[in-house]
Amino acid sequence: MNTAYKVLSSDADLFAAALAQVQVYVVQLVDGKPHVIADYAGPVQKWTAEYIVLAGMTYRRDEFEFRVGLNKK
Repeated sequence: MNTAYKVLSSDADLFAAALAQVQVYVVQLVDGKPHVIADYAGPVQKWTAEYIVLAGMTYRRDEFEFRVGLNKK
């Protein structure tokens, strides 16, 4: 099964996701490549250049990838 998603990489992406209060899921990176889904966290609460806070949990931006699912039409 193929799932369409968007990676939230820029501050603008994170801002849009925070405004929309969309469900964000977290993927652990190993050697800079997506490895496993670490958490189905929730909406973006806060972000800095180094960290993102989702559902009360803090994640390092350089250790995880942040994704939102896209609706297929």
